[in-house]
Amino acid sequence: MAAGNKPSQAGAPQKRRHKFNPKRDPKPQVLAQANRTVLWMASVVTAVFLVVVAVQALW
Repeated sequence: MAAGNKPSQAGAPQKRRHKFNPKRDPKPQVLAQANRTVLWMASVVTAVFLVVVAVQALW
């Protein structure tokens, strides 16, 4: 089936766009803190991995 011959999806429900609700959604500063925490943990894991690889290469 070619790209231009797709069947019409008129009966399919449309996805609703998520609206920001300040009372229910996490605040942007909370998300920023979570992002910093995730990046910090990923850097610690990467550093530990590189140390293990270096130790095994020298062993």
